[in-house]
Amino acid sequence: MIGVIEKNEAIQALEKIIRKSRVHFYKPIQIAEILYRYRVYGDIDLIDRESYRNRSKFWRDEVSIRLVGRVSTSSQKFQDDLFNENAMPPRLLRVLGEMNSGGYIENLVYGCFSERFSQMRNALDYCEKAGVENFDLNFFLNLFRDDPGLRRSVDKVYESVVYALFSALIKAMGLVISVKITDPNAEIFQNFSDFSEKILGITSDRLRCEYPAKLFRVGVTNAADRGLDMWGNFGLAIQIKHLSLNEEMARSVSGSVDADRIIIVCRDADEPAIASVLCQLGWGGKIQAIVTAGELEEWYKRALSTKSAPSLGKEILTTLSDQIKSEFPSVATGELRSFFQERGYSSGVCLA
Repeated sequence: MIGVIEKNEAIQALEKIIRKSRVHFYKPIQIAEILYRYRVYGDIDLIDRESYRNRSKFWRDEVSIRLVGRVSTSSQKFQDDLFNENAMPPRLLRVLGEMNSGGYIENLVYGCFSERFSQMRNALDYCEKAGVENFDLNFFLNLFRDDPGLRRSVDKVYESVVYALFSALIKAMGLVISVKITDPNAEIFQNFSDFSEKILGITSDRLRCEYPAKLFRVGVTNAADRGLDMWGNFGLAIQIKHLSLNEEMARSVSGSVDADRIIIVCRDADEPAIASVLCQLGWGGKIQAIVTAGELEEWYKRALSTKSAPSLGKEILTTLSDQIKSEFPSVATGELRSFFQERGYSSGVCLA
C-alpha cells in the first residue's frame, strides 16, 4: 500500500513540473497520457520506463496537436529528462498511477492546462481590445511577469513585442535593399550568368534588383534563450535577452550568430554588464547597438501616439496579436470542452 509520504512526494514532483512548464504543457501532458494509457489499456509497466519512454511522445503529440496546435521540438535528451530522478522518475509515476483512479490525476493536469490557457487568453484579449490609444506595453508585459503560470513564457512574449515594433517601423519607413553587379564585364559574371539570373535575379540587361526590407523571426522553439532570434534580409541579426547575460550566454550570443551586425535588446539594468562582457570577449565590434527595455517602451509610446501615422499603431498591435497567437496557439473552447467530455474529466480542477 502506498504511504502518505510517497503520495506527497509524487504530487509535489508533478506540481513542480507544471510550474516549470511553458504554456504548451508538453511534459505534464505526456505524464497525463502515460497515466491514461496505463488506466485504460494496461499495456505498460510504470516502473519500466522503456515500456513508455518513446511511445508516450506519440500519445502526447496526438493530444498536443489537438489542443495546442503543435508538438514539442525539443531535443530527445531534453524530452527524456522528464523521467530523471529530479523530475518524474518511474517510482513516482507508479505512485501517481495508483492515485489515478477514474482519471483523477489526469483531470488535475488538464485542469491546470485549461487554467493556463485561460490566463493566456486574458493577456491576448488585452492586446486585441485595448486599442492604439490605450495600449500600455509595460502593463501588457506585466500580465506575464506577474502571473506564475505565464512567467515562464515571458521571453517569447518579449520577442513578439520587439518583432511587432521593429517589423512595423521598417515597413512604414518604406525601407528597400538593393543588390547590384558592380562589374558586369567581369569574367566570373559572364561564366555564371545562369547562376546570377536564378539565384540573384540579375542579368546583363538588369544589373540591379530592389527588394523591400523585411525582418524575420527564426521560429517558435522551446530551446533555451540563446542564439539568433530575428534576422533581417539587409544583414542584421537581433538577439533578445530578457534574462541577465553571463559570460556563457554572451558566448552563445556572439559565437553562435554568424553576422557582422548584431543588435541586442535587454533590460536597462543589464546594458552595462552586457557591453562589458562582450568587449572583454573581444566581440564588441560585432555589436551594432544595444537597445534597452526603456527605449523599447518609449518607441512603443511614440509609435502608438496620434503624432505617428494612424496605420502604424494598428499595424504594430495586429502584428503583436498575430505573433502571440502563433507562439501560443489558443485552445478552441469547443475542442477543449469536447476533449473533457470524451475523457470524462471535470472542468475547473487544478493542482494549484
